[in-house]
Amino acid sequence: MNMSIDLLALGFGKSFLFAFAAILPILNPAATAPVFLTLTEGADQQTRALLARNIARNVFALLVGAMLIGSYLLDFFGISLPIVRIGGGLIVAAAAWRLLNVSPSSIDSHAELADAFTPEQAMRKAFYPLTFPLSCGPGSIAAAITVGVSLHDADLRLSLARMGGALLAVVGVSILHFWAFRYAQQLLKPLGETGSIVFLRLSAFILLCLGVQIVWSGAEALIVDLWKTLPQR
Repeated sequence: MNMSIDLLALGFGKSFLFAFAAILPILNPAATAPVFLTLTEGADQQTRALLARNIARNVFALLVGAMLIGSYLLDFFGISLPIVRIGGGLIVAAAAWRLLNVSPSSIDSHAELADAFTPEQAMRKAFYPLTFPLSCGPGSIAAAITVGVSLHDADLRLSLARMGGALLAVVGVSILHFWAFRYAQQLLKPLGETGSIVFLRLSAFILLCLGVQIVWSGAEALIVDLWKTLPQR
């Protein structure tokens, strides 16, 4: 009985570490927090805090859904992971391109944005684009699906233990995401206005590169699959 408990604890711990290490670097809330500030320009601190909570909840729901039923949904609709990467990568790249071409706002435009950015408008943006694809894009979803596939085992108790570890990792990642977005403005404050603009541009460029990388990884997988189907001489 003790041996069985040890195996379950080991499965729980390994799944926690695997899920945390697989999802957090791709999610990378520290890198997307400056982009969050740009997309919520004009919102006050209270609205941004409310958005951060809702985005964290959405990220948790998306990752858990992808982990538990993502592979089954893709099979049901006949969609492969490379196609998900290409479609999502294009969305990420398009959003980053728009951010790169945004002109700095003047004091008057800041006031206009503050008047226009109502809580209702903020909540409409909480899922798209602030949760998907900015916070939890195709790379994160693909990683969560990969983690979910690894949780299954012939022993039901071990499967449940692994699932518990992975879910705890998603909770931790979501909390980190909330803190990064909630205090993004304070983290960038030491840079000053000019430094923040430069940092935001760099973040948008990195996001653009990430989108292109996601598209390429999906296209590469499709090319490899196509090559395997070709008759070999």
